[in-house]
Amino acid sequence: MNPSRTESASPLPAAPVKVAALQMVSTPDLARNLADAGALIAQAAADGAELVLLPEYFCFMGFKDTDKVALRETPGDGPIQNFLADAARRNNVWVIGGTLPLVAPEATRVMNTTLVFDAQGQQVARYDKIHLFSFSKGQDQFDEARTIRPGEQVSTFDSPAGRVGLSVCYDLRFPELYRALGDCALMLVPSAFTYTTGRAHWELLLRARAVENQCYVLAAAQGGTHETGRRTWGHSMLIDPWGERVAQREEGPGVVAGYVDPQRIAEVRQSLPALRHRVLG
Repeated sequence: MNPSRTESASPLPAAPVKVAALQMVSTPDLARNLADAGALIAQAAADGAELVLLPEYFCFMGFKDTDKVALRETPGDGPIQNFLADAARRNNVWVIGGTLPLVAPEATRVMNTTLVFDAQGQQVARYDKIHLFSFSKGQDQFDEARTIRPGEQVSTFDSPAGRVGLSVCYDLRFPELYRALGDCALMLVPSAFTYTTGRAHWELLLRARAVENQCYVLAAAQGGTHETGRRTWGHSMLIDPWGERVAQREEGPGVVAGYVDPQRIAEVRQSLPALRHRVLG
């Protein structure tokens, strides 16, 4: 897996940059979800955030896994993509669009895709979720491969917050993906963790990825009981390179914000130079 990126002189920002994760409880109503996301983006931008992350499938949480197939868009065109570009441009903020369904080679599946728009509303990066969730315990039954085609390539981009690595939800359990992203100031994890798996592993894994890679991790989650009856864990948060929580929201819609501080990254990497001590990989 070769990363897709635009190189810069340094992966770190020149000064602290405020970033925000938006927590939602998305519904089967696309228009309502976009309106709710738009209000949260505007709130975060008004509070000084320069980069805003939406949760996985911020745009739609259907009654059945197959419902999202009907909403799939062609890259570069569609109401969800237009919304993200307009929101970024209108609020003068970088918007990372959680995920949305894009067309896949098979008519019965979609790509679960993160799109990145800069403050002028231009798309600058794309990531298709690589690892597909499967879980079976009691009434919790999930198999994303039935309706989602896995991606094949990791992706990073350069932003006001420095170099940023992209991942989605279940990717969080695979540390080799984050190693493949290389030297980042910030790694993003838009998610819709189930209540069961989130309660057990969500924060543990987020903190591990931050500590391993000595960078900030920003996670935007679905968080609450949805109209479909599904319950998601929430706990959107920002983790610093030492594994400390900077900010968190347990449940319900809202904004979680904090700073990506290059001095904090440098201090952690200087005092414990684990990245330089790597022997394998």
